[in-house]
Amino acid sequence: MAAVAAPMASRPRASKAESFVDNKRKEDVRLSNINSGRAVADAVRTSLGPKGMDKMISTASGEVIITNDGATILNKMEVLQPAAKMLVELSKSQDSAAGDGTTTVVVIAGALLKQCQTLLLAGIHPTVISDSLHKVAGKSVDILTAMAVPVELTDRDSLVKSASTSLNSKVVSQYSTLLAPLAVDAVLSVIDPEKPEIVDLRDIKIVKKLGGTVDDTHTVKGLVFDKKVSHAAGGPTRMENAKIAVIQFQISPPKTDIEQSIVVSDYTQMDRILKEERNYILGMIKKIKASGCNVLLIQKSILRDAVTDLSLHYLAKAKIMVIKDVERDEIEFITKTLNCLPIANIEHFRAEKLGHADLVEEASLGDGKILKITGIKDMGRTTSVLVRGSNQLVLDEAERSLHDALCVVRCLVSKRFLIAGGGAPEIELSRQLGAWAKVLHGMEGYCVKSFAEALEVIPYTLAENAGLNPIAIVTELRNKHAQGEINSGINVRKGQITNILEENVVQPLLVSTSAITLATECVRMILKIDDIVTVR
Repeated sequence: MAAVAAPMASRPRASKAESFVDNKRKEDVRLSNINSGRAVADAVRTSLGPKGMDKMISTASGEVIITNDGATILNKMEVLQPAAKMLVELSKSQDSAAGDGTTTVVVIAGALLKQCQTLLLAGIHPTVISDSLHKVAGKSVDILTAMAVPVELTDRDSLVKSASTSLNSKVVSQYSTLLAPLAVDAVLSVIDPEKPEIVDLRDIKIVKKLGGTVDDTHTVKGLVFDKKVSHAAGGPTRMENAKIAVIQFQISPPKTDIEQSIVVSDYTQMDRILKEERNYILGMIKKIKASGCNVLLIQKSILRDAVTDLSLHYLAKAKIMVIKDVERDEIEFITKTLNCLPIANIEHFRAEKLGHADLVEEASLGDGKILKITGIKDMGRTTSVLVRGSNQLVLDEAERSLHDALCVVRCLVSKRFLIAGGGAPEIELSRQLGAWAKVLHGMEGYCVKSFAEALEVIPYTLAENAGLNPIAIVTELRNKHAQGEINSGINVRKGQITNILEENVVQPLLVSTSAITLATECVRMILKIDDIVTVR
């Protein structure tokens, strides 16, 4: 026993401070996440800028979409890796925050991830890289704000120029001269003087109608529905001096509260039931007629038929125009526009709850018909845009492009500053952050220098997508900015570097600041992940 104990006693005791940690898995998870994020960024990189390529997306249901809108492409992509999904969410965040720059934000995030990978392999700790990124984001916003030019809402030309820049990179770019002023006028018409900083895009309704070309797109001072008037029983299809009611109840016989069937074995009983139904519907229509109402907008019902053939017959006799199957989410917009109240019960039908308009008529358009309500009395601060297109693909892309242009004008209303486009802000950021990195000490300065280089990805990609020599263009651009020409950018139409502000290639400051802030936030989050735990 003593012989066995002796060698054990002579063994050196392990120090409590010593511990073995397996960092290999953490590195693998981090690099896997970074590579997945970069793959997503590379997928949309070719669609950046006016000369960017479009993507054709074929969904499982057989639907085909042609677009170069970053948010749409990523939204339709089936991304399984959790870190890659974060870049999809990043694009959505940029879409809701600024409406434009959805491709830019993902491309910047991809470039930052690439630099993070290099820094991690050089042995720099993720926390140091993350803290440096946070500082870079704050400094970038300050640099961009200093570059920006103030703009007034009375300066319509500047607003149109920034909306045009947003549209120039879209599939429908040839119609930018029509859609840009239309977007500006639509946004300016819904601004509330009491809250001039806020624009609610739900006050602008975009109605799509197949047929014609995008040139036929126009705003309508009033309401437009892609619906027909109910023609059953020969009711009116045109009404002058209209008194309009928006109702949320059904003009049809009531149903029992519980699921049951009633068996009627006697003809006299059946006649009684039909007579009661007729009297019930007639009673409702008399109350409607008594209020002076002559146009009914009926909300779509999921409980039972909103109207029956019998009720349509009586409504036609009473010379009341009927538009049925109005969607639930349209009710708020309609009541705001008509300045009326929705009526939920026949007992609450009052003349003061009605909206008034000069004319409600059905008009033929393309292959189908639309309903127009014009000359609305006391109209709310809303506007409707009727978008036309020769096929469904063009029509959908025109709507997406118009939404981006509306968002750009909304950005200028909330933050009234313009900044040059064409890669000018990114190159200036890269130059100034590079100079700032020299002042910083230690690893922080090294990290900032790397991130400054990453921002050159935007002008590099713009030049590459336009078929120019990216290295020569970016080098020349750096040189111009070093000489103090902060508004020098890539003019992809001319294929050279010009003063991009004078060329009217401008964008809202909010688009650029939001892109930098959101991209750095997303990259910091990916960087801090060191393990993936799957819960079954």
